[in-house]
Order: sequence, then structure tokens, then C-alpha cells
Amino acid sequence: MTRLDTDDAVATEASADCDGPRALLLEAREVPLGGVRAMSVRRALPQRDLPLVGAWCFLDRFGPQVARMRVEPHPHIGLQTVTWPFAGDVRHRDSVGSDVTVRRGALNLMTSGAGISHSEYSVGEDAAPLDALQLWVALPESRRHGAPAFEQHPELPVVELPSVSGPPGAAAVVLGDFAGVSSPATTYTPIVGAEIRVSAGSRLRLPLDPAWEHAVVGIDGDLAVHTGPDAATAVDSEHLLYLGIGREGVEVSSESGATLFLLGGEPFEDDIVMWWNFVGRTHEDIVEARDAWEAGGERFGRVVDHGDERIPAPPLPAVRLTRRRRRL
Repeated sequence: MTRLDTDDAVATEASADCDGPRALLLEAREVPLGGVRAMSVRRALPQRDLPLVGAWCFLDRFGPQVARMRVEPHPHIGLQTVTWPFAGDVRHRDSVGSDVTVRRGALNLMTSGAGISHSEYSVGEDAAPLDALQLWVALPESRRHGAPAFEQHPELPVVELPSVSGPPGAAAVVLGDFAGVSSPATTYTPIVGAEIRVSAGSRLRLPLDPAWEHAVVGIDGDLAVHTGPDAATAVDSEHLLYLGIGREGVEVSSESGATLFLLGGEPFEDDIVMWWNFVGRTHEDIVEARDAWEAGGERFGRVVDHGDERIPAPPLPAVRLTRRRRRL
């Protein structure tokens, strides 16, 4: 999905190290997208003080709502888009020739490399229920200049999670590795993205890699995350709970049943510059990509079955774009 908003200036204070466990509850902000989509999203990443969790650099929840999605062709660089739907069908088309329907239970992973463009339309002409996570993964230096690609995985591994008390839980491993199971999707950094279901009256222990940082996002239901012997935090769909590093596991529980999304990974190799739909390392990276999109050249290709319609790039800010740095 494209962004219509941009974060123009980024503070330049010295970055803080990811140096231990945390239990920081961060509020997702409402972002009205407006236009022909008449949609709004809740954005949990980036946070002002937390630009990344592992390589995850962006997390929007669009829905649950009834809407007619019409996202015209728009560009990306330096990232992978991860679309994880809960309700509604969306048609994805891109400049590497993909034309697929995005449905519940299937992972849709687009790797931009040096440049790709795509569009997203609701299936059908009428407004319909829509709900999904849209996440971005920053590509490392070794891959961000490469060729674009797209892959769809209609079936993902599901692992049963033993309970501390109550019924067992289950996790669909969307991206990377979790609980000894690996997603078939292509990754370029050590990472995890998993949808976890907690049964009513259950308490589970989620195994974590202590060298990685992690966060939990509530999807639905009542969810408590137990970050210490006497510490529990309620996490709903309006919040992200940042867990830091150094944890071998964390326990979660629910009285009536809940779904959460776990994201994490090895702390990313570099600070990033992120503006509009672009992830780079310098101001010049962004300017070059914006100019290429506005010029309509070959860098971003042509989206299947589209003509000249496209989303224009917003104007650049009057200040130099700087790298996003962790400050907590």
C-alpha cells in the first residue's frame, strides 16, 4: 500500500543501543488516507523513538472497515511488502507481471529491490469488508539494489504451541523462523513474523531468540503479555508492545481467546532513511528514486493492465532527510 502522508524531518540525536529487555506499550496512530479510498489505517511502526523492530520498519492495520480500495500504481525501493489479510479479497498487480488475488491465509510478499510498482484494488465494485496488516521489511545493503520480485504462498506452516495452562495455541509462521518452523517465503535478514492464536482460558509461552528484538501487536480479543513474574500488560489492536532483546521467551494469556502478531529479528544492520514509499540510506537515494518515478522511466516498470494512471510523488520537504535513529 502507498503512503499519502510523509514524515518529513527526522531528529538527529545520537542513536540508542538495543541493549536489553523492555516492556514499552506504544500507541498506534490513526492515519486518514482519504481520497477515492476513503480509508483510514492505524500505524504502529515506525514510532518516533523506535523506527525498526529487527528489519520490520512499517506496520499498518487497515480495518476492520467497509471500504472500496482503489490504490493506483505507485513505487517502492529498498523494502519488502508483506500483506497479511484477515478479511476481504484484494487484487494485486505489479510491474514484474503478477496479477493475483490476496486472500485470508495466504502470504503475499513483494521485494522491491532497486524499484518496483504495483496497484491494489478491491475485488468487485461495491464497498466490502476489508481488514489486513500491511508491513514493510527493510532490505539489507546486499539486496536493496537487486532485481524486483513477487511471491505468493497460499499455505504456510502452522505449529502447535504447548500451554502453561489451558488449551494449546497455534502459530502460523508468516515470515522467517519461529518455534523451530520456517516459512517458505524468501528473507534476507534473520527475522520472524507469526500470527498466534491463544485459546480462551489459555496461557502460552512463546519461545524467543534472545539475540533478537521482538514486539507484539494485538489483533483481536483480550490479550495479556506477561513480561515478568508479577508484570502483565494488556495489548489491544491500538497498541504495539516492544519487548527489546535478551528474552528467551514471553508468556501470553487470554480469558476469552485472542489473536496476536509477533514480529522481530536480529537488530538491523543500519539506520535507514524512509520517506513516502522509499527506504534508502541517504537523502540522495530518495531524491533519485522520486525523480525516476516522476519521470516515468524504466526503473519502476509498468503495472499489468494499467495505462498512465499512477499516484504522483508528494513534494520533498525543504529540509534534508536524515536517518531514523532509535532513541529508547
